[in-house]
Amino acid sequence: MNPIWFLRMARWARNPPSTQRVLMWAGVIALCLGIAGFELLFGWPEALSVNRGGVPKVPLASP
Repeated sequence: MNPIWFLRMARWARNPPSTQRVLMWAGVIALCLGIAGFELLFGWPEALSVNRGGVPKVPLASP
């Protein structure tokens, strides 16, 4: 582990983040997990998928 990380951990131990900041990050993580769970349950919407068209840039290897 890089020694800089130990300095960051020491600074965090001396000056922990505010409750509002911790709740904000917890909300962001919960939102990301909710989106990932929704996608896992219901799949990715077709409207948000990239259209496969045109010629591929890298030729596919033949078996």
